[in-house]
Amino acid sequence: MRITGLALLLLSCYGVAQAAPPASLSICASPAQPIREQGYVPINGIEQWITVTGAACGNPVILFIHGGPGNALSPYADAIYAGWERHYTLVQWDQRGAGMTYAKQRPAEDVPLTVEQMRDDGIAVARHIEQHLGQQKVILMGSSWGSILGVHMAKARPDLFHAYIGTAQVVNARDNETGMYREVMALAQAAGDTATVDKLTALGAPPWRDPRNFGILRRFDRKYEGLATDPPPKHWWQPAPFYATPQALADAEAADDYSYIQFIGLRGDGMFAKVDLPALGTRFDLPVFFIMGEADLLTSPVIARTYFDSITAPAKDFTLVKRAGHDPNQAVLDAQWTVLRDKVAPLLKR
Repeated sequence: MRITGLALLLLSCYGVAQAAPPASLSICASPAQPIREQGYVPINGIEQWITVTGAACGNPVILFIHGGPGNALSPYADAIYAGWERHYTLVQWDQRGAGMTYAKQRPAEDVPLTVEQMRDDGIAVARHIEQHLGQQKVILMGSSWGSILGVHMAKARPDLFHAYIGTAQVVNARDNETGMYREVMALAQAAGDTATVDKLTALGAPPWRDPRNFGILRRFDRKYEGLATDPPPKHWWQPAPFYATPQALADAEAADDYSYIQFIGLRGDGMFAKVDLPALGTRFDLPVFFIMGEADLLTSPVIARTYFDSITAPAKDFTLVKRAGHDPNQAVLDAQWTVLRDKVAPLLKR
């Protein structure tokens, strides 16, 4: 059952479907009330898909900003973050051009996505969730593409967030892209992998005008990250039944294709080309925490560390995770939990 418009599908602690109250009122009758809901919410002119899961309304809220763009996390969230909902209320948001949001309102191919537009969407989602759950602030957690959006949101409205946690933190488009090419080439040369070296040589170093080149490099990147990391549990990436219908899977694939072109651009001139987070300023008015896989080739921990060292913030911490790369695995999840427990939780008590 799906309710659109201002209504969310709300499952009360008795499992009864109820209509949502006005967005300005909290649906939490008591701090102990559990919540599990999914549905469309009007955000900046379009209906966007949001899920909220938690054992108690009074728990701190985590707003996840998924990667991609286009790779919605909502189909996998229950499997990956099983158990977290006992201590936190978990909010997944399918961004403009991604997942269920894309499925309901497919933008035309010539309608561009912009970081600024999606930043404003994310801020509107955060405000909605705070009103909806009766919370003053939420914890902002972004990964990969979501780390770009997360920094933009944190810089624009630090008052909405307890802290920003960036995993697989992007810093600068050209630095990250060039660094990935250089590191993958070095690994292939050291391994005597002449086939990969020849293909990388044929690509040439970035920047590129051919949108396929980034995807080609990413395949080699995953190959070498896979040799130095532990894989995640297989069940993580099995979509929940609601998201596994033929139509939902087709919509998700189409969203990925649309968002990839928006990200890279037909001539290498997409959203990614303009990413330069240090140019936004290195002062943050909220605590900042980075979690980086030691073997991450796409978002180099060395580049992230240089950016991190330049940041001033009320509190900050950098975690380097062994046997982890760009994509999450159990070691990354454990590191996120440790940061939440040891670094963020004490801030919530002040």
